[in-house]
Amino acid sequence: MIDPVTLAVIQAGLQQVCDEMDLTFSRAAFSPVIAEADDRSDGIYAADDGSLIAQGAKGLPVFVGVMQFSTRTILDRIAKGLTAAPEPGDIYIVNDPYLGGTHLMDVRFAMPVWRDGVIFCWLSNTGHWPDTGGAVPGGFSASAISAEQEGLRIPPVKLFKKGVLDSEIYQIICSNIRVPDQRIGDVQAQASALLVGAERLAALLDRYGDATVTEAIAEMRRLAAAQMRTLIGLIPPGPWRSTAIIDSDGVVNQPLTIALTVSTTAEGLTFDFTGTSPPCMGPMNSVRATTLSSIYLAMRHIFPDVPISAGAFEPLTITGIEGTFLDAQYPRPVSGCAAEVSQRIAEAVFAALVQAIPDRVTAAPAGTSGNFGLGGHDPEKGRDYVMYQISGGGYGGFAGGDGIANGCSTIGISKAPPVEIMEQTYPVLYRHYALHEGSGGAGQHRGGLGLDYEIELLRGTARASFVMDHGRVGPQGALGGSDGAVNRVEVTQGGVTLIPEHLSKAQDIALTPGDRVRVRTPGGGGYGPPAARDPALVAEDVRLGRYTQAQADRLWPNG
Repeated sequence: MIDPVTLAVIQAGLQQVCDEMDLTFSRAAFSPVIAEADDRSDGIYAADDGSLIAQGAKGLPVFVGVMQFSTRTILDRIAKGLTAAPEPGDIYIVNDPYLGGTHLMDVRFAMPVWRDGVIFCWLSNTGHWPDTGGAVPGGFSASAISAEQEGLRIPPVKLFKKGVLDSEIYQIICSNIRVPDQRIGDVQAQASALLVGAERLAALLDRYGDATVTEAIAEMRRLAAAQMRTLIGLIPPGPWRSTAIIDSDGVVNQPLTIALTVSTTAEGLTFDFTGTSPPCMGPMNSVRATTLSSIYLAMRHIFPDVPISAGAFEPLTITGIEGTFLDAQYPRPVSGCAAEVSQRIAEAVFAALVQAIPDRVTAAPAGTSGNFGLGGHDPEKGRDYVMYQISGGGYGGFAGGDGIANGCSTIGISKAPPVEIMEQTYPVLYRHYALHEGSGGAGQHRGGLGLDYEIELLRGTARASFVMDHGRVGPQGALGGSDGAVNRVEVTQGGVTLIPEHLSKAQDIALTPGDRVRVRTPGGGGYGPPAARDPALVAEDVRLGRYTQAQADRLWPNG
């Protein structure tokens, strides 16, 4: 039996390996969405079934489960002869959503780690590429009705063979994406992160021995499962029910519903999605891997002390997604699954469990990544570009206080790229970048404020597309709290301002110099009855300009 001190040191060591991979990836990447926004993640996965062993603390939580499924898919395809067997120095690439993925822009690399001629484990990472082809720059095609319209779909293949980049496969990729000359920087950064991880992991194994580290990994998984089951024991049996609404699928202008019932069982916790809307025509379908990972990350928000390990997921059972838009099958379009639908799934989990364990769960956060893509030609620099903007929003109020303003999305820790970097890189000017005043939902503890920004095209012509959400209804309040403000998008062309038909989704909007796009992201939901809020806190919010006096009088009549 491994002693607790050695176990803790090895667990921290594995975490450090992943953290160094994350840092290497961001520092070496070319694209601002990775280098500045940290839209990436790295992890260690089991050699036999791809189960999660460790992930970087600064990696996107939604990728925790997804890379587990994609690694498992690679192993299964190798066993069936559908993918070539690995050799030392090989690195596989895959972005196929239907093979354990998310959307096409999230490109995963996987590399086996060899010890004495045997694969000890796999290292894998995911990076959001700014473009993978498809109908619109950036890949967020709000009107797509098939996977082919969203971009290049890559099954698991060896991009690096015995340490050497396969130029033929790389040329195929470059021939199907925009600004291909810039991708080599991200590709090399992604591969370098895995090589750094392999070097650091080898040092750890050399120090403690393969057998001891293997024993530690098994014990980490067992303890994570036990800890999750213990915490689930704090939840009353239920059932606890909730719904979450998606504005539309981008094609049919009708809302989609996520229906959820959560119940405790002897084995753990069951999430039943019976009653959820069927598959949709537009890109707001979610593949199974993303759906399951969304539930995992929601539970990580609620019980953050449980170690990141496949064991933490063992007590969680998911049912009722078959035949719904949460279990998309090819060729259903899925560009909105990881960035948007995943957050509605998490919101449904929060809305159900805040009733059961109110001291541990918040009201709904903004729940949208604000995916905004802009592609065009910059005549001053003489080159094409694809710009991808993500944005934060308000967090929900909670038992301990108000929600965070302009926090990162529910699915990760990615931050918006600095305005200065974006203006240096692309022909745009941020005319406005501030908090979305008045957007936090009223409550005893109010929701955090969203973000309010406006981008102007300075030169050349461009096409804008965006896939966002919460434009129809705001993030849910909890325990008597009010909903947060909705997402608002306005496009100004030739001095005329319009609101898109689908509110939060549109594509191929032609922009010329002087045209603008303004986005106001949602505020978080309020927690507890507004009448219970301390009047001094209401007055302080008014003093700081977070709300006007008129807004405060309406939201907190007793304030």
